[in-house]
This record gives sequence, C-alpha cells and structure tokens, in this order.
Amino acid sequence: MSGLESMRHFTRTAVRFLKALSGDDAYERYVSHHLAHHGAAPTLTRREFYTQELQRKWSGINRCC
Repeated sequence: MSGLESMRHFTRTAVRFLKALSGDDAYERYVSHHLAHHGAAPTLTRREFYTQELQRKWSGINRCC
C-alpha cells in the first residue's frame, strides 16, 4: 500500500469510527439489522426512524431523582 492509499484508508476508518461514536450511523445500522432480521416487515424511512428515536429517548422520566 502506498502512502496515499494508507492515508485514505486511515481517513475512512476514522470517519466510520466517529460516525459510530456520535450515533450518526444509527439509521444505517437500523436498516442493516432490519433487513437481516425482519426482512418481510416494511423499513422505516429516515424521518420516521428519527422521530421514533426522539420519542423513545425523550418520553418518560428523564431524571435520576
């Protein structure tokens, strides 16, 4: 691998890591899981997934005490 190729590989790996760390790849992970385990059921759109995640995250009690 040349220096330029290894730099590109490092950059792609770093971007994938940062997306996973920040949750930016949540929809892509949902789609791959859904297709692998629930293929017959319809897949949520990106907007539907985002709305459902917001409701799941912020509905209910969100404090410790």
